[in-house]
Amino acid sequence: MELAQKNCTEFIELLASKAAVPGGGGAAALTGAIGMALGSMVCNLTVGKKKYAEHEEIIKDILKKANNIEQNLLKMIDEDAESFLPLLKAYGIRAKTEEEKKMKEETLEKALKKACKVPIKIVKTTYEAIKLHEELVDRGSRLAISDVGVGVQCLRAALISAQLNVIININSINDKEYVAKVKEETENLVKEGVKIADKVYKKVEKILSK
Repeated sequence: MELAQKNCTEFIELLASKAAVPGGGGAAALTGAIGMALGSMVCNLTVGKKKYAEHEEIIKDILKKANNIEQNLLKMIDEDAESFLPLLKAYGIRAKTEEEKKMKEETLEKALKKACKVPIKIVKTTYEAIKLHEELVDRGSRLAISDVGVGVQCLRAALISAQLNVIININSINDKEYVAKVKEETENLVKEGVKIADKVYKKVEKILSK
């Protein structure tokens, strides 16, 4: 699909249209990538500066991890779209007989689980990105500290948004064991991620108010 290759205007226009994809999952992935990119920018503005020499190696490590996260989140834009299409087809299956209804239910269950996979990955990835901002806020260039705040807020939004995409799918899944597993995988990450993001943002506010 290569949704991630579209320019900003094309992506927004497509997102606003009746098209099935991109949707909330793709928007969450893109927002997360933007948030992490802002963290990378702060790293690049910090590396090589004498004032922050003591943090040089840590900043370089953050930057390396951030680059991987950005690329992974961009890939997830298309991955999310691809995993949603089977669900769309499953909803369109006509079922009149009991056998047909059973087959549709089984197909829907598989498609819903498939549709969950990428949002779960986005939750996990944006959580890791928020953790990197937690490391960065005390070490990055103060000239770009506001971008740490903007970045972590983008990631906070992406984290919560991805979780909403998880929830809407698991709400229709009958496999209780699977649902419990997914909730265990994501709910604590979201709760902790929001907590860290808010802490980082408050630090940014405090630095800017001096």
